[in-house]
Amino acid sequence: MRFENPLFLFVLAALPLLYRYTFREASRRYAAVRYSDLKSLGGRLRVRRGYRGTLFALRVAALVFIAVALARPQLEKGFETIKAEGIDIMLGLDISGSMRAEDFKPKNRIYVAKQVVSDFITLITNDRAGLVVFASKSFTKCPLTLDHGVLQTMIEDVEIGMIEDGTAIGLALANCVARLKDSDAESKVVILLTDGVNNRGEIDPLTGASLAKAAGIRVYTIGVGKEGGARVPVPTRDGRMVYARNRDGSLHMTELDEDTLKEIARITDGRYHRATDEKALEEIYKKILEMERTAFEVKHFKHRKELAKYILPFGVLAMFVEIMLLSTVWRKIP
Repeated sequence: MRFENPLFLFVLAALPLLYRYTFREASRRYAAVRYSDLKSLGGRLRVRRGYRGTLFALRVAALVFIAVALARPQLEKGFETIKAEGIDIMLGLDISGSMRAEDFKPKNRIYVAKQVVSDFITLITNDRAGLVVFASKSFTKCPLTLDHGVLQTMIEDVEIGMIEDGTAIGLALANCVARLKDSDAESKVVILLTDGVNNRGEIDPLTGASLAKAAGIRVYTIGVGKEGGARVPVPTRDGRMVYARNRDGSLHMTELDEDTLKEIARITDGRYHRATDEKALEEIYKKILEMERTAFEVKHFKHRKELAKYILPFGVLAMFVEIMLLSTVWRKIP
């Protein structure tokens, strides 16, 4: 049993004062009219002895019952055990220009990546997640949150061109680590998706991996793109799209540094995955979530039974009986 408002129980500390008032102060009072002989009343008056003890008992009962009722005693019953997950996940998303490559249908890599990541968010009902985007620099688009609707809105707003072009994998990883290092979750995870080679940023990818390792954060890396790379559309000033070319005039094809991504995963006890199409990318995110779920039991009480409604009537009854006795049987004659 528990009390919702236990402060009302301090009212019971007034019992000693009530005792003093009832027996000591009342004993000093005298009748308003003195009679030399009670026989003159014709036997209509009966002397009631010990009435103070009875009144005091009724007063105490009223005080105790009412105070306990106001404290709202509750009986906890019918608890259930549910399972929850303790995972904090930072999602690192590459938004460099190469993510426009069209080897992922129905549109391009960034379109598919945003769609898959958004669908992934629907699977983590009890876990916090956040989003870091990166190109030549990195910034936190959404910190860790349980409001997955807001996070999905943030993902929809992501566009290539928000940051100057480039690929700062190490900087993105360090940013994710900074968001997770103070977390007390059972599992702290970074899922880093990129399709390029680290070529910008002040922090080397392996240095970022060492920071993650020191903070107890596991990093899963995902390399995006088909084998051999893909052409990269580039917008022109007049709004047209042309394919990027090398200095010698040949078509520029995307490159993926798998060795570095594998080493990041190895250092942090994570895993590296290669996604060559939309379906493979979906399966990778689901697989990572399954590996990271560390279920633990949480007890929640389904119902608390309020006892005040059963106790309060006794307090009111005791008060009523005292008033009735003082008004009838033990009424004072003026």
